[in-house]
Amino acid sequence: MATIYEVAALAGVSPATVSRFFNGTTVSPEKQRAVREAAAKLAFTPNKTARRLRKQSSEVVALLIPDIENPFFTALARGVEDRAQEAGFSVVLCNTDDDPGKELRYLQIAASEQMAGVILAPASDEADLGAIASLGSPVVAVDRTTPYPVDAVKVDNRAAGIAATTALFDAGHRRIACIAGPVGIEATEDRFLGWRQVMTARRAAMPDGFLQHANFRADGGHAAMQRLLALPEPPDAVLTTNNLMGVGALQAVVEAGADPARFGLAVVGELPFLFLTPRSVVQVRLPARHLGTTAASMLLERIGGDTQPPRTVVLRAELAR
Repeated sequence: MATIYEVAALAGVSPATVSRFFNGTTVSPEKQRAVREAAAKLAFTPNKTARRLRKQSSEVVALLIPDIENPFFTALARGVEDRAQEAGFSVVLCNTDDDPGKELRYLQIAASEQMAGVILAPASDEADLGAIASLGSPVVAVDRTTPYPVDAVKVDNRAAGIAATTALFDAGHRRIACIAGPVGIEATEDRFLGWRQVMTARRAAMPDGFLQHANFRADGGHAAMQRLLALPEPPDAVLTTNNLMGVGALQAVVEAGADPARFGLAVVGELPFLFLTPRSVVQVRLPARHLGTTAASMLLERIGGDTQPPRTVVLRAELAR
């Protein structure tokens, strides 16, 4: 069955124009003719789409992310916006600071404004989607999943943790610690489980204190690295489960007088501050922009009337060479 996006592409107009046409909203005669001819050629049936779109008063989607200052989420947001703009939708960007209360307020606003849909990186595994779900508005989880039956797109995070830890072993390190994000965030837990899997398989020691949890920012990585370096037998390498924590960890290593070219550091993500990056740092590149475009495409399909069961798309990260 043809979709609203196929009709729009054939007619040379935006999907929003197609939806306005089938909802009886004013569209120029030229565009009316183009949409009508395209719909006829594709045998497009608008009933299901129109019923959904009549419930909406907006061609705006909300994007909820935890930290716009993190280059990973900046790239993800760009991917969402690029795809949404192609389809004639605007994006409202909301920064949640990984605060479930702030996230809930933004979700309630999206519901009250009858936004067309929501893409969110949940602040916890207990994200409350009740307000937006009660309206039947589509939601796509990105980077992290939720308990709700919604579409999701994420990275194979355990594989990323395995690749980063294995690279440290291959470089000759054996006492490898891990700085993970807050407890309860699926992505970071999968990454440190990858670390643990490699450490167990290699029969490497994991003393108490070698797994540290911190916030996702540079100050969190810095404080956790200081705790690791203060251990009676400190590690000779560390994995951080995001990029900004890697920046903080590297700063702590330098401040302690250690040689950052000899101390092993692996980062899931890419260090944003190149002047701090010794060649020995292992970086696992995350497909941030691809996550954004994929999430936006999935949301637009739901807005257009797609009723297939919820699906999860898993993208691969790659080790930087």
